[in-house]
Amino acid sequence: MTDNAPHNLHAAPHSTGTAPGTAADDTADFGFRAVPREEKKPLVRAVFDSVASRYDVMNDLMSLGIHRVWKRIFNAELAPQPGLKLLDLAGGTGDVTFGWLAGGGGPAIMTDINANMLSVGRDRAISRGYVSDLSFCVVDAEQIPLPDRCMDRVTISFGLRNCTDKLAVLKEARRVLKPGGRFLCLEFSRVQVAALAPIYDAWSFKVLPTMGSLIAKDRDSYQYLAESIRMFPDQETLADMFREAGFSHVRYQSLSGGIAAIHSGWRL
Repeated sequence: MTDNAPHNLHAAPHSTGTAPGTAADDTADFGFRAVPREEKKPLVRAVFDSVASRYDVMNDLMSLGIHRVWKRIFNAELAPQPGLKLLDLAGGTGDVTFGWLAGGGGPAIMTDINANMLSVGRDRAISRGYVSDLSFCVVDAEQIPLPDRCMDRVTISFGLRNCTDKLAVLKEARRVLKPGGRFLCLEFSRVQVAALAPIYDAWSFKVLPTMGSLIAKDRDSYQYLAESIRMFPDQETLADMFREAGFSHVRYQSLSGGIAAIHSGWRL
């Protein structure tokens, strides 16, 4: 599948069910604020419209560049193979998709709900020569416009925390996986080293927004991103959500003392 123009695809809603703290509530977290559920996606879209051209700089700032190491570990865990198909949700500027293709993986669909982000990723793909077996689609991860059981791997990297209904995303990921397929999520998580916590908090809430203001001229977006990390489920809670969504053999690996984590589950 080769198509270098992003598509804006819409799917009929799938039945994903609800769980406490997800679709049954009238509000959703937008950082530390509770907002009406229908307002979160436009607010998140505005954040990433603002930071799209500086997204890689933003990730370097937020992680001191360590996100590149995390993604190498993530792609090694993904284990690309020529005969396997990848769906990369919230693909951003393409690091995971490119890692898959560079590692010898099969056809890939790179998606994001934000067209500006996807355009940056498409331009990066073209500049790197990744134009074969790669498609780009604007996709809401809560309603994936693909048939059941069609993908071998599904990924989401630093995107799940920005979704309104996280359990719906997990259920959709499982739905489109073939039996024997695997879903992997890389996300900022809960620090597990007590001595690291105050340093990490100071970096997140004092240094990062200031640097966002100076470098990207956008303090508020960086403040939201720091807050969104703290509102995201911890490692065990997210693992339980994977199980609730129907995944088997769920496990996680904390990275850098829990600053980030890789969660994975299989569809059997």
